[in-house]
Amino acid sequence: MKRIYLSLGSNLGDRIRHIERALEYLALAGVRILRVSSYYKTEPVDFRPQAWFVNCVAEADSDFMPLRLLKVCKAAERHVGRRPGVSKGPRVVDIDILLYENAVVHSLELAVPHQRMAERRFVLTPLAELAPETRHPVSLVTIREMLHATSDRSHVIRIGSR
Repeated sequence: MKRIYLSLGSNLGDRIRHIERALEYLALAGVRILRVSSYYKTEPVDFRPQAWFVNCVAEADSDFMPLRLLKVCKAAERHVGRRPGVSKGPRVVDIDILLYENAVVHSLELAVPHQRMAERRFVLTPLAELAPETRHPVSLVTIREMLHATSDRSHVIRIGSR
């Protein structure tokens, strides 16, 4: 089993329920969810004229290789109701693979660790809640250090736990 960290977010409809449904799907598909961070209400970053998100991070174990895990995550998004739309725009649910053990993956379909993780407070805050001393496999900086160093000043507000 490989230790993985997934970022989940939603800004349409019942945002927390959409995230819960995605986590349930992942568990049924064979991703062993170990812990889920608190939920955070977060300001849109890349495409600002849209509703705020609810975000969290899940710590999990998986036997899936990275590209297969990506396919399972995309299937979970479709299961919950995600359809193609505006890039970075509103979405029912979004699931990103942040870390996959200490692996580094660069392909057309997937980049792990997530390439923009260090620039996103909405990812780093819940990730630091679960794994503050985990080191980025390339920079070797801890998640806590990345959070303190990020230039992202967007609002991230803890709204509760699972």
